[in-house]
Amino acid sequence: MEAERVVELEIPSELGYEKMAMQLSAALAQQMGFEPERIDDLKTAVSEACLNAIEHGNQLDAEAHVVIRLQVDEDRLLVDVYDQGRGGPPPAEFPEPDINRKMAGQEETRRMGIYVIRQLVDEAGFVETPPDGGNQFRIVMLRCSGERGE
Repeated sequence: MEAERVVELEIPSELGYEKMAMQLSAALAQQMGFEPERIDDLKTAVSEACLNAIEHGNQLDAEAHVVIRLQVDEDRLLVDVYDQGRGGPPPAEFPEPDINRKMAGQEETRRMGIYVIRQLVDEAGFVETPPDGGNQFRIVMLRCSGERGE
């Protein structure tokens, strides 16, 4: 049995640091043999998940940290993004945005992060609250993705 391969990065809740997590995930996916288009999708998804953790989970409190844990399995990459939950628990549901209303200026253009992430990766969503509190958001990318999971 292959040993678990895990890489962790801890960043402050300041805008701009999400780029470090984005680059780390891209380097790992490239090492795993992901196609360039999949790597680009992963970079966008990880960046968006980190921004959500920084802005919503940690309320832009630079004292609070975001932990990004990347786990390499044989055919998939798991990316867990942990925040300290200062913004409270995530909503129970994330309705699909009405793109036409947003484009027409009838709705704010923000609040599309989870939707975008889910369009780019094989699986994504919040998982049970970690034992020490906070929020945990998981992204799953399959190396050879035929159809993306829900």
